[in-house]
Amino acid sequence: MMSILHVLAAQPTVDAYTMSPGRITAIVAGLLALVGVGIGGLALMRRGVGRLSIGNRRRGAMVAMALGLISVILGGLVVVTADGGLGTGNGLGGGIVAAILGLIGLFLGWLALTRSPRAG
Repeated sequence: MMSILHVLAAQPTVDAYTMSPGRITAIVAGLLALVGVGIGGLALMRRGVGRLSIGNRRRGAMVAMALGLISVILGGLVVVTADGGLGTGNGLGGGIVAAILGLIGLFLGWLALTRSPRAG
């Protein structure tokens, strides 16, 4: 016979396709980080690629840094608040990836900002 403690201690099962709040936050942070890395990469280029252009290198660098910072914060929040380890459905892996990509976006934005001419 199961005791009340066994029932209370039982973890709810998370399916592979269940969208928990941690997973959703990690996905949003990862997408923001990918956009930040892309804009930071375009800001480092002189003219962009074909029709892809950000217009102003300085503005693109600032946007890349802002998106990188937001994704580092969101990814870190997911990592800190995750209840279990990897594979538990809490978005821990996605939070780690989002934080790393956010740091890359921050670095690319900073690099483009240091290489952009100063506005007089």
